[in-house]
Amino acid sequence: MGEQGPRVAVVGCGYWGKNLVRNFHQLGNLQAVYDVDESRRQEMSKAYGVTATRTLEELLQRADIQAVAIAAPAVQHFDLAKRALLAGKDVFVEKPLAVRLGDGQELVELARKRERILMVGHLLQYHPAVLELRRLIRAGELGKVQYIYSSRLNLGKLRTEESILWSFAPHDVSAILSLLDEEPTVVAAHGGNYLNRNVADVTLTTLDFASGVKAHIFVSWLHPFKEQKLIIVADGKMAVFDDTETARKLVVFPHKIEWVDRVPVARKAEGQVVSLQAEEPLLLECRHFLECVRERKKPRTDGEEGLRVLRVLQACEKSLQNQGHPTPVEARTPSYFAHATAVIDQPCEIGEGTKIWHFSHVMSETQIGKNCNFGQNVHIASHVRIGSNVKIQNNVSVYTGVELEDDVFCGPSMVFTNVINPRSHIVRKHEYQRTLVKRGATLGANSTILCGITVGQYAFVAAGAVVTKDVPDYALVMGVPAKQAGWMCHCGVRLTFNSDDAPKGDSGVAGDRPTTPREVRENASCSACGATYEKSGSSVRRLA
Repeated sequence: MGEQGPRVAVVGCGYWGKNLVRNFHQLGNLQAVYDVDESRRQEMSKAYGVTATRTLEELLQRADIQAVAIAAPAVQHFDLAKRALLAGKDVFVEKPLAVRLGDGQELVELARKRERILMVGHLLQYHPAVLELRRLIRAGELGKVQYIYSSRLNLGKLRTEESILWSFAPHDVSAILSLLDEEPTVVAAHGGNYLNRNVADVTLTTLDFASGVKAHIFVSWLHPFKEQKLIIVADGKMAVFDDTETARKLVVFPHKIEWVDRVPVARKAEGQVVSLQAEEPLLLECRHFLECVRERKKPRTDGEEGLRVLRVLQACEKSLQNQGHPTPVEARTPSYFAHATAVIDQPCEIGEGTKIWHFSHVMSETQIGKNCNFGQNVHIASHVRIGSNVKIQNNVSVYTGVELEDDVFCGPSMVFTNVINPRSHIVRKHEYQRTLVKRGATLGANSTILCGITVGQYAFVAAGAVVTKDVPDYALVMGVPAKQAGWMCHCGVRLTFNSDDAPKGDSGVAGDRPTTPREVRENASCSACGATYEKSGSSVRRLA
């Protein structure tokens, strides 16, 4: 109880919504609830001591609510999430993100434009067992994954507005895509409609992946008993995640297939129980959402991840309607260009019109804006943020901790660092320092920017300079170590002020003052574009 953070309202207090209410209250962040059913919202209000708003509009207008969690029927997700985003709220929406791919794309774009957090409730990606399975696969402890089987079966939770495919399968699709870090190329779905003519009660779906992996997803709400299993078959070991178990929730079996006289023979071994974190997965998911809202970071199951699941579900629905005919999954067409030799690790965000050329590498969890141009052999490390219209020339590495705002220019072979005292035998990842290069700055060829500094907007770092201190806006610095040598217009032409020949401080870089007793204000105009600037002491600002 009592964790500090953003205030959250829950919209929808029914079967699943009441669990969100409980968890956000336990975390100390529940502010209000809303449900169309008055008795339900009053019940939640009384149980948890929070406000129950009479209308959704009233809830969205409240300034003390930063985020909204939506747990309504799937057909309402798009409308409710859109209204919350337009009201300036961060949004957590239960699966699926929407029931139409186009609607999901609209929500993702709206969240991007409004700079809002959009997270989808794909709960299995927060389950300790699935997280451990992902770690085992990444570490190679299971070997090469060959086949995945998932079952989600029960009697009840019947729906009339959505099929079992859209109600149960999103969890399994999301988990499988996460485990494989891959989207299927073709799906085939077979189903049966027994209670309602147009609503599937049972579906069996096959997913084919380009890597050769196959996956089967079996879901039903007409099953005599509850079953929730995810089975990984790999060439080294096999793993079984059984969510109905308590003590043996995740078991790894070191079974082997041996060839004897050219005949495969199964060699069974005792299963090994894997110890897991004991916290409720929904609590972990809600806590992650709060962290993303507070720290303005990308959720593990963000809107883009929601779209990946929607693309698969849409193809499954089409196959279902065509009597199980194999259906290709709509490929996500990148809005950017990457040369065939470039490596792009997913997930990452790359804006429209950006070009990434030969032998460059963009690591996961990066954010890159529109219309950037990365030359040959450029490396962008994880968690780097790069604005729009940024040009990075050949042989530049942008390391974790560096942020480049819009219109930054990085010359050939210039260098960033992120640790002040590196040693090969000492890990200092926790000591990474932030380097900020502001809008329009130019970093010349072979220059070096030491970590932990800020290069001001439209500053100009000369070729070969070694920058060890903050650089003011519009400043020209050069040399080793870099010293200020003048001022630059935003268009890249040197400015001339009458006082430029006045004595400087010891270093001539940011923070030093003229030795004159008072600061003199004077103006200068660019000889090329005519822009005017005012100089006051050791700073310059653009007037027009």
